Amino acid sequence: MRNIKLLLEFDGTNYAGWQRQNNALTIQQVLEEALEKLTGEKISTIGCSRTDAGVHAKGYVVNFNTLSTLSEDSFKKALNYHLPKDVVVLSSMEAPEEFHARYSCKYKTYSYSILNREAPAALNRNYLYHRRGKLVLEDMQKASQVFIGTHDFEAFRNTGSSVKTTVRTITHSSIEREGDLIIYRVTGDGFLYNMVRIMIGTLIEVGCGKGNWETVLRALKEKDKSYVGATAPAEGLCLEKVYY
Repeated sequence: MRNIKLLLEFDGTNYAGWQRQNNALTIQQVLEEALEKLTGEKISTIGCSRTDAGVHAKGYVVNFNTLSTLSEDSFKKALNYHLPKDVVVLSSMEAPEEFHARYSCKYKTYSYSILNREAPAALNRNYLYHRRGKLVLEDMQKASQVFIGTHDFEAFRNTGSSVKTTVRTITHSSIEREGDLIIYRVTGDGFLYNMVRIMIGTLIEVGCGKGNWETVLRALKEKDKSYVGATAPAEGLCLEKVYY
């Protein structure tokens, strides 16, 4: 049995996230259907993380076991023939038997993009959160630094998944402006359900003057959801890279 590792890029607009569901189309479903057409096998894929409906990825990692004799690089070309145009295999390779896309992961980097201007976007509108009104970047950047380190992120998650612990370590957290775009980037050893979207929602509140870095610190220390912002929309979120 071979263990094949894939690197995917996908536009999550038309999908209900990664994980298979009974009543909605997902990335996992279209990938497994493509693999069955290619190999004739019923293959169960393992994804590096759960992604919500509408979330995108530039570097999503998958692995699966197969008896196929296709060369490791051939999976990329063959799968791209069978997959829809909004899901693309960037690379395929044979991995060690013990490699697991989820459990072998050390860190992940996400980005979140905000279009901060009066007019909405015509281009790239599926990849941005449109936010009118001035956001004070300096305040948002100062607050973003509070996330760095090992903290209990209980206040920064929504219910919907069970975890053994809500403690996570963030190694990078920064926000910058590029013209009308405000881009938040965060790297951590793991993320809770909706955690990044609540983090950026909280930073947006800070940018509006409805909180500050001390508010974020209080939310972490007191595990109090009253100090955090609303969950930001999914379309601005993108999984950038997974580290092993």
